[in-house]
Amino acid sequence: MSDDRGQTESVNIINALRRGTVPGSGLSRLAVGIEVEEGVIARQLGYVADGGGDLKFIKGDYGAGKTFLLARTLEIAQQAGFATAHVVVSSETPLARLRSVYQRICANLVTREDEAAFKAVLDSFLYAIEERVLEIRGSDLADDELREETIRSIERSLAELAEGSSAFAAAVRAYYEANADEDYALAQAALGWLSGEPNVGRPFRAKAGVRGTIDETVALAFLSDLVAVIRGAGYAGLVIALDEAETTQALPRASREKAYNNLRQLIDLLDRGQLAHTYLLVTGTPSLFEGAKGIRSVPPLADRIGTVGDDGYRNPLQPQLALARFDAQKLEQVALRVMDIYAEAHGEVDRERVSHRFIRAQIRQLTGRFGGRVDVIPRLFLREFVDVLDKAALYPEYDPWTAYRFDPKETDMPLTDEEEAVMVVEW
Repeated sequence: MSDDRGQTESVNIINALRRGTVPGSGLSRLAVGIEVEEGVIARQLGYVADGGGDLKFIKGDYGAGKTFLLARTLEIAQQAGFATAHVVVSSETPLARLRSVYQRICANLVTREDEAAFKAVLDSFLYAIEERVLEIRGSDLADDELREETIRSIERSLAELAEGSSAFAAAVRAYYEANADEDYALAQAALGWLSGEPNVGRPFRAKAGVRGTIDETVALAFLSDLVAVIRGAGYAGLVIALDEAETTQALPRASREKAYNNLRQLIDLLDRGQLAHTYLLVTGTPSLFEGAKGIRSVPPLADRIGTVGDDGYRNPLQPQLALARFDAQKLEQVALRVMDIYAEAHGEVDRERVSHRFIRAQIRQLTGRFGGRVDVIPRLFLREFVDVLDKAALYPEYDPWTAYRFDPKETDMPLTDEEEAVMVVEW
């Protein structure tokens, strides 16, 4: 990484920490204590890039670092040439509705080059087909012949890769023809239909020769087609992160069981090779795996992702990857890394004033206001710590030992439910 790029990344990391959010890049510079997990996931991604399908369920309490490991996994995947999609499971996007999940995958598709990458990926797929046609038929091929041969190649490419591809292929063909005819309204309608939008008008459906919208019966077939397009665009495959899956427990029983059966169906497709080049990542709290309304309520799914008895040696190669709670030692290591990043972003830190000893004292002060729970404070601590670094850089007279104190009543950063639940109120 060049010095300019390194400094830009460092500034971005510090800016994100000031806001209390997970940085969008450079997470390897903050990662502490997850080297084994990163290695396992990287090996899985290598297998998926070679044509396999794989998964990992990440289990951890609040503060165990699920969000960070998920973001780090997506970063590793993008660096390895994958397209990724981060889908937060919620009442708007429940696992019981595969059409909604498919729509969010398309809407949240990201590559190393592009955010909201669905259109860019589809364009790259079509461009690659055109290039192959020209390579085979010659660069002097007439425009109408190029168009006809490209359309045939689109249909062949998709028909060979998934059942039920005729509608998907027809919509891709309509998108290609609309762009060739400079009918951009129709092209936009085709994009909407392909990405699962429910309200695409009749003119597009009549032009493409498709009916209705993507529904529950074809959502997984369309997901397979989407992976084929991603591969055809030159990417290694697709990584799907289903985050906060514990919210499934709040659904009515019939919807809850349907959601878990949808997960089972996805796992079976991966195992049978019908979702090649696809990696599924699911995060949840222990209640998702162990609660009465969790995964164990559907034995076929529980059997597929169950773990062998605990003998004191964690095995991150199993389907479930259980994260331990964050502790003071890890948080201290992260703070030291943040100081190095801050130095690259804004100039050397005065390590006499912001010393190793002060970091430990600041951690103790914050944990004291949260019932001694280190695992709930990393987000707050890092925001507070960057504020200390800022003030030490701005004011030569600033002494964090005498000036710093944490009072949650004076911060405008909203506390999460978990933070409020353990916060010690001082009267």
